[in-house]
Amino acid sequence: MIFRFKKRDVHKRAFSLVEVSAALIILALVSSGVIMVIDRCAASGANSILRMQAFEVARENMEKLLTNDSLKETVDYGESELYPSIKWETTVETFYEPITARMWVQGICVARFEDTEGQEQTVELSHWLTDVSKDQLLKMMNDQDPEQDLLAGQLIEAVEEAALYAGVEVETIEQWIDNGMLVTDDGFFVKGNLDIYVRSNGEPTPEQQQQQVSSRAEIMAQQEKMDDIRSMGEQEGLDEIDPKTGLTYRELEQMDFTEIWDLMKSRQQ
Repeated sequence: MIFRFKKRDVHKRAFSLVEVSAALIILALVSSGVIMVIDRCAASGANSILRMQAFEVARENMEKLLTNDSLKETVDYGESELYPSIKWETTVETFYEPITARMWVQGICVARFEDTEGQEQTVELSHWLTDVSKDQLLKMMNDQDPEQDLLAGQLIEAVEEAALYAGVEVETIEQWIDNGMLVTDDGFFVKGNLDIYVRSNGEPTPEQQQQQVSSRAEIMAQQEKMDDIRSMGEQEGLDEIDPKTGLTYRELEQMDFTEIWDLMKSRQQ
């Protein structure tokens, strides 16, 4: 028996250009979606790490406040030594709580950082540290910076305000400066110097010109001499007048907490 095999040509069919292009597009879309998800996960993880570091910095600063034996109103800020990308700010402030009519000291610890998108993020911790008694409130009034209060009453910034104080025109103030009237290094007008030129009609004698001051230290020294003169002959005790409030110490002792708080607010306005 003879077997005869017939040869048959088999041609393999390849993908067309359209099919290859469609496959590549689908692969690109899937790949980009996967990459985007991975990128978002990485950014979220990085932001979470930064937020935990910022929380750690704020918590450490709050712990320092809680362990302090004494506190005063202040604002401190800087950069973390452990995490240089974290900037922190610590604030100790007083506030009045009207429901209980009491004053409290509050600590606020803030840590800031930039996320992966360059946006500033903030972590803030606050805590009521302690309440303030009436005696402590009176002490706070007396401990306020007397130098700043004094300088605020002796210096004038704008030439228009200086002219209004002296009761003259702005051009007259400029003439007085040309005629030797001194101002501070940062350009503030000293009321005492203006008074000298007002009394002398803009033509002070050499002795009067020597009485001028041009620095904050000289203003403080001059005022201390005046305070020493005023303090001579004053009676000590509860009938003495408190220079910050204009009231006697007896009157302050008789005031309740709310009245003292209102007095402090009126002085700050």
